[in-house]
Order: sequence, then C-alpha cells, then structure tokens
Amino acid sequence: MIEVIQAMALPEPGSATRQEAAERESRFAGLVERQSRFVFRVAYALLRNSHDAEDVVQETFLKLYRARRWDMIENERAFLARAAWRIAVDKLHKARPAPLDELAVSGGANPEEMAVTADWNATVHRLVDALPQELRQPLALSTVEEMNSRQIAAVMGIAEGTVRTRIMRARGILKQKLAGIMEGRL
Repeated sequence: MIEVIQAMALPEPGSATRQEAAERESRFAGLVERQSRFVFRVAYALLRNSHDAEDVVQETFLKLYRARRWDMIENERAFLARAAWRIAVDKLHKARPAPLDELAVSGGANPEEMAVTADWNATVHRLVDALPQELRQPLALSTVEEMNSRQIAAVMGIAEGTVRTRIMRARGILKQKLAGIMEGRL
C-alpha cells in the first residue's frame, strides 16, 4: 500500500527533470534573443570587426550556458556587458589588427561625396584606433553603446570619475588631431 501511494505521489522518474530542463532551455533561449544584439555591440565597440564580435557573442553565451548562471543574473545587460567586454579584451590581446568592415553606402550621395565621407570616416576610425586602449574603451562604450559613466564604470571595473576623465581626454586628443588634419586640408 505504501508503494502505491508513493508511486501516485511522485511523478514518473525523469519527466520532471526533462520538463525543468526544457523550461531552463526556453529561458536561456529568451535571454539570447533579448540580449545577443547588445552583446554584439559591446564586443564590436572594442574589436571593430564583426566576425570577432560574433565570436565573442557566441563565447559569452556559451560560457554562461555552461556555468548555468543565467537564472541568477539580476541585471542582464550589466552582467552580459561585463562578460562580453572581458572576453573581447582577451581576444583583442590575442588578435592581429584587422581591416575595418565595409562602410554602409547611402543611396542618395554621389560617388565623390561617398569617397570623401569614406575617407573621413576611415581617418576618424584610425585616430580612434590609435588612442591608448585605456582611453579608447570608455569612449567606444560611451559613443557606440550610449552608456553613461556609471554603466561604463561597472563594465570596466574602474571608478566613475576615472571613466569621465578618460572620455574627456580621448575627446580632447581626437579634437586636437582632427583640427590638425583640417588645417592641413585647407
């Protein structure tokens, strides 16, 4: 009699586990769908290469999946930005400089304007890439990701005041170099 009661009270072995696993998989898939573009943008801001950024997205979510920690995340964006940033920094140290991705062409500009714009954009990208990494990283997160200094500080693990100082220094250096280039063109 006790065995009959226990058999009725307990679900079939493995069915609850399979159902829980399916629910976990579904929650993880939802997380990937919600945040993969954001993780890509964080990685691209640092790496400046879409293929490497895609690799970082995959590695970020793979590490998160293997650690089974996605259910415990309080702030998804902050956690994922920090994780992706660390993986991208590691990849940056291991990678060789890669050419910039092709620029998107607008349909309304004439070829001469497009060439001038592409040249100017390439110059700005080179100047940004030439900045020291400690200045380039917060600038990229600020401009590309439109993160505020508090969010950048959390992602990079530095003080908020340091973030503001580095962004200000990076902008000052870029402004000075761009002014020098403009004087040479005129």
